[in-house]
Amino acid sequence: MAGDPKFMQQAIDLATANVLTGRGGPFGAVIVRNGEVVATGSNMVTASNDPTAHAEVTAIRNACTRLGTFLLEGCEVYTSCEPCPMCLAAIYWARCSAIYFGGTAADAAEAGFDDAFLYAEVQRPHDQRSIPTRNLLREAAQSSFTAWRNYAGRIEY
Repeated sequence: MAGDPKFMQQAIDLATANVLTGRGGPFGAVIVRNGEVVATGSNMVTASNDPTAHAEVTAIRNACTRLGTFLLEGCEVYTSCEPCPMCLAAIYWARCSAIYFGGTAADAAEAGFDDAFLYAEVQRPHDQRSIPTRNLLREAAQSSFTAWRNYAGRIEY
């Protein structure tokens, strides 16, 4: 797993251009399959008022739309910075085959993008998280899973 510096440079260039054009934060991502760029994404959180519009998530959405699938098996993600927990999870859910990152989480934290608290929050028991988190109507919620298990037209993922 070596990665191609030209795709990393493209992700870095997207991140820098995003800042210089006032479109959003300093993050860019490129998704590559078989040596070809499938899609790109930049951080669009403030431009779209969408807290999930990180560069990696935007690139995944663009790649899935372009390829007509929700699975990106065989695709590599080049991202200008180490993915946050949300982006890392999205990359795993998309089944990408590799992740290459430029800056580290520590570099992002120095620039004001510290996600260490998210890693800590996920590991805390529900009743100790900073946002109150409680289980409610668990038995009733089982009906959705039963419907899924019984639905003949379901698409596994």
